[in-house]
Amino acid sequence: MGSTPDLDRFTSRRSTVYARDGLVATSQPLAAEAGASVLRDGGNAFDAAVATAATLNVVEPMSTGLGGDVFALYRSADGDVGALRSCGGAPADATPTAVRERIDGNEMPEQGPLAVTVPGSARGWERLLEDHGRTSLGTVLGPAIRYAEEGFPVSEVIAASWAEHVDTFRTDADHEAFTIDGRAPDVGEVMRLPDLGETMRTLADGGADAFYEGELAGHIADTVRERGGLLDTDDLAGFESEYVDPISTTYGGATVYELPPNNQGLIALEALNVAEELDVGSYPYDSAERIHYLAEAMKRAFHDGHHYITDPEYETVPSLGSKAYAAERAATVDDAAGEVSIGGPGAPAEDGDTVLLTVADGEGNVVSFINSLFGHFGSGVVVPDTGLVLQNRGSSFTLDPEHPNVVAPEKRPFHTLIPGLIRFAEDDWAAFGVMGGFMQPQGHLQLLTNLLDYDMGLQAALDAPRWRYQEDGSLAVEERLADGALAKLSRRGHDVRVLPPSEFGGAQVTRRREGVLSGASDPRKDGAATGF
Repeated sequence: MGSTPDLDRFTSRRSTVYARDGLVATSQPLAAEAGASVLRDGGNAFDAAVATAATLNVVEPMSTGLGGDVFALYRSADGDVGALRSCGGAPADATPTAVRERIDGNEMPEQGPLAVTVPGSARGWERLLEDHGRTSLGTVLGPAIRYAEEGFPVSEVIAASWAEHVDTFRTDADHEAFTIDGRAPDVGEVMRLPDLGETMRTLADGGADAFYEGELAGHIADTVRERGGLLDTDDLAGFESEYVDPISTTYGGATVYELPPNNQGLIALEALNVAEELDVGSYPYDSAERIHYLAEAMKRAFHDGHHYITDPEYETVPSLGSKAYAAERAATVDDAAGEVSIGGPGAPAEDGDTVLLTVADGEGNVVSFINSLFGHFGSGVVVPDTGLVLQNRGSSFTLDPEHPNVVAPEKRPFHTLIPGLIRFAEDDWAAFGVMGGFMQPQGHLQLLTNLLDYDMGLQAALDAPRWRYQEDGSLAVEERLADGALAKLSRRGHDVRVLPPSEFGGAQVTRRREGVLSGASDPRKDGAATGF
């Protein structure tokens, strides 16, 4: 099979899934079913979210895992709208000088041990369960442990990504941990990850402390240090997850919630506000005008967010999500494509990989949950005999001392991860998200306008063709865009390029409306929405 799957060969149609008691949507069917099984056994949406995320760590290991970070945005059954942020910072020894002493050049490494930041997943999983769930960590890890130890058949899109990125690993031992006889698993081939299963058993028995303290923590830190990185056991032991206040705006009669800095949620909100100021919803859905003005709104939001968004404990982030600021930015848009730089703070995140899952239950809990290693197989560093792949989120730092995202001890990096939440009405909420590095806020903008301007159903809103403004200034599109739109966009000055569907993210959405649950899963992934 080629490294990039031909998604257009799958001609099956999907409809929106409806249920009453529980519904899970994510990028791999076994993981969706793992979450649904927890719901059937009496767990709630928070329990199901962690069970789904843990299973994705096994069945989609290039995208997510215990070596990465986790965020949640939720509306609970008692009406609370909240957000969990569980992302670690740079090691205490990470200064621009310390990094420069270990590299050949003047840029943060995209992969390798110096790109490793403190993983947040284990603490995040545990805290969400303790504060909002009703099931133990050991119970929800059950499906993931079983698939890791007994094996699972590898699905098509994941098999292609696995094959394309398996050479990310830094050593032969790293490579061996995620291959069969030195190669990536084929489609439908049963893959086992026994070391990861054993690590999850350790977590199930000892909780998150077993990850951040003691023997396992020492093993993680020693691995990074031996390979030239800066992570220490004190960095791991000192980490805690936290709750933060979501940020929001209104659009089309709905309220949209995002995560605040250090996440790029402000980019999605600014783009949405600029699109509203430009009255994008007044244009026909298939028109080049609509795509043009959405793309121009997105460019300006990227330009602003990629400069200013950082760890707010280190730098003040302006109010990029205000309506007044959007009016100023909209005034700079005209009929022609603008030359606006959107370069990110550190290494390119255009093709970052991750997973998103959304869950709704019959009690009224709605959860958008995101878990990631950042790049495919993260840093490429595997902790020996554990199955743990460590993330490369530190590559989003810069070594430029004048930039807000310059690396600093314990500082959290710019984060692409943004789960989303929509309040349509008092008893009508949806959890959503679109994966893929810098595709995430662009996907949010397109999905939201599909739902709110054009009244699409959930699955139709995910199926619709997408565009993607890229860091090199080109406007990538799916070839399914309406006839004539590409030429018209080109005449407006856009450098239009047709890319395959796999380049446009993977969306999930789950909605609870007056007691009825509905959900949809992106056809660009292997996933499914399953309910009961």
